[in-house]
Amino acid sequence: GVSIGPRGTGCSYGDASGNTGGHSLDIRGLDRVLSFDPETGIADCEAGVTIEGLWKTVLPHGWWPMVVSGTMFPTLAGALGANIHGKNNYKVGTIGDAVLDFDILLSSGELRTVSRESDPELFHAAIGGYGLLGLFTRIRLTTKKVHSGNLEVSGYATANLREMMDYFEEAKATSDYLVGWIDAFGKGRMRGRGLIHDARYLEPGEEQDDVAKTLSLAYQELPANIMGLFPKAEVWHILEHFSNDPGMRLVNGAKFVSGLFEGNRPPVRQSHAAFAFLLDYVPNWKRAYGDGGLIQYQPFVPPETAHDVYSECFRWSHRKGFVPYLGVFKRHRPDPFLMTYCTGGWSMAMDFKVTKENRAELWEHCAELSEIVLEGGGRFYFAKDMVITPEVCERMYPAETLDRFFELKRRLDPDGLLVTDAWRRALEPLFDRWSES
Repeated sequence: GVSIGPRGTGCSYGDASGNTGGHSLDIRGLDRVLSFDPETGIADCEAGVTIEGLWKTVLPHGWWPMVVSGTMFPTLAGALGANIHGKNNYKVGTIGDAVLDFDILLSSGELRTVSRESDPELFHAAIGGYGLLGLFTRIRLTTKKVHSGNLEVSGYATANLREMMDYFEEAKATSDYLVGWIDAFGKGRMRGRGLIHDARYLEPGEEQDDVAKTLSLAYQELPANIMGLFPKAEVWHILEHFSNDPGMRLVNGAKFVSGLFEGNRPPVRQSHAAFAFLLDYVPNWKRAYGDGGLIQYQPFVPPETAHDVYSECFRWSHRKGFVPYLGVFKRHRPDPFLMTYCTGGWSMAMDFKVTKENRAELWEHCAELSEIVLEGGGRFYFAKDMVITPEVCERMYPAETLDRFFELKRRLDPDGLLVTDAWRRALEPLFDRWSES
């Protein structure tokens, strides 16, 4: 009768794996890759295998995970529970699109093997269900064949958000990855200015270096020092001094100027790990925000309203004095999962610094931004969210979507044993009202 909240490596930015007053179930011990077929690229893994464990298993054989997050440390169960996306979402979809089947343990003790064919309803609800319907114990998924351990990466500076969006639309048919960095301090004609990184896989025969060498784990290893001298683990101490409005305005401006030069250079070769796992480049980077940490506000907005919604979010943030210190822009495609956050449009991840003094006002500011986003048909992502309310959830999901999820929750977990703080904050009040009616 005690509630359980599943927890992997705790990489969510909010309360997706917290369980105040109950138990957190640490799944990291389920860490075996059960099998990998180098002919088909199919990997069969226990739920606690991390993205790092997966790519280090498959890459030496010439394969790479279809979808990875900006850090290599989440477990596959956590990735599946959140239905994570990568910089290639517009091309390959979410991690759920790469899954063939999984084993899920229900609160009754029943263990089910689920695929799209055997139980399409549970398959599409458990992926993206944050462990609220059952606990993943095994996941079988496909990976991508690659012909080098390198990508070809180009950088392009863009003067504003419209220019960045136009580039994405033109390039998405031929690029394997697209991601935009946004300088949120830009105003007027420079609003949304930034830098795009456009990457593609190398074709057979394109790699000039020894292919086996580039596919090796040693080649992919992220360096521990900058220029072989300064430990990256200490960089956050330097960044801490810039974690204020003047400092971040300076950092963002310098990055944009450097991007202008990058755009004039030819493409560079970059390892898969170096391109994919930017968040792992600076260990403990989150500490640079100080004791209050950060929240990441990430709205997903349909293509027809995205430009106006994000422009208004930036305008309103300037007006209220809460300019995001980091903005990351991505293109998405729709997916078939029940509790999806994808709208088939765009996402903008915005990092806000939290202090004891600004916390209440910042939460109020995010509520105001949510009104802008909802008016534009947008949604939010529980892996990043810390601020949305039941009222926001009720408006961002169609009533039939919530009905289907709540019916599954009541049927598969009738005693309400699978619980997280995010569920309590954003969905449980709606579920209680649904149950009463």
